[in-house]
Amino acid sequence: MNREQRIELSKKSLKGISVGDAFGESFFGEADQILKYIQKREIPETSWEFTDDTVMAIAVFEQLEKYDTIQQDELARQFSINHKLDLNRGYGATARRILREIDEGKYWKEVSQNVFEGMGSMGNGASMRVSPIGAYYFDDLHKVKQLAIKSAEITHSNIEGITGAIAVSIATAIATRLKIEKVIINSYEFINQIIGFLPDSDTKSKIKKSNSIPYSYNIETVKSILGNGSKIMAQDTIPFAIWCASNNLGNFEESIWKAVSILGDRDTICAIVGGITIMSTEEVNIPKEWMKKVENFEESKFRNK
Repeated sequence: MNREQRIELSKKSLKGISVGDAFGESFFGEADQILKYIQKREIPETSWEFTDDTVMAIAVFEQLEKYDTIQQDELARQFSINHKLDLNRGYGATARRILREIDEGKYWKEVSQNVFEGMGSMGNGASMRVSPIGAYYFDDLHKVKQLAIKSAEITHSNIEGITGAIAVSIATAIATRLKIEKVIINSYEFINQIIGFLPDSDTKSKIKKSNSIPYSYNIETVKSILGNGSKIMAQDTIPFAIWCASNNLGNFEESIWKAVSILGDRDTICAIVGGITIMSTEEVNIPKEWMKKVENFEESKFRNK
């Protein structure tokens, strides 16, 4: 596969992130009303504007587009530049602090390692932006893991945050390969392939646990076992996102509706699921209306062409 084709695959994953991100962001509000929208499969009135999930994913994609790899110092700078371009894209407090300090000239590695009293961040932010790497290097899972770690370390030095990024990037790579090779596997096989690339961590343990949860389970039961991102941590977010994607590899639309139904950190969960499942879904199961309405990242101020 040539470089241009890889870039297009990576861009497609970024599109999936942006659609899922903007979709999920639309479902914040009064709980009872939001649940009614979900039950009726109606999208609340929305601008279809994406959040920091997509903003940061754009910078990751651009690294691949320019270099075929991750240049950590440059990616750190681009994260901080894009953050300053629009402070109102939903960044968490820790991300704001890290990006502000990078902008002030501090070395990203020291900043990343110093948060949470030297433990580093175990948040889900490294996972929400990483799918373009999996799509780009779908045929080299060891390369995917290596670059996922490099992209994560800039803001997430804790093993949980890093594990989440590896899991999402590997999941995207496998989903991409399945579509290209016209292969179908079940959710159990999909998750097992991911687990083999993960370091020992709580996130890995919960992803492994997800393989014993039937898709028919009530969503509240699933939430009690896997979490829904309300704690903003990788181990509270990624297990459900992987489980949701694994059960909807052929249906992007269904995967996004299932993702939002667990509520919690809904824009991030939908962004992660969207970045994965768009790669393995037949075009008929990708709503054209969603693709048209979402904010165009190609024309956005965050696109550093």
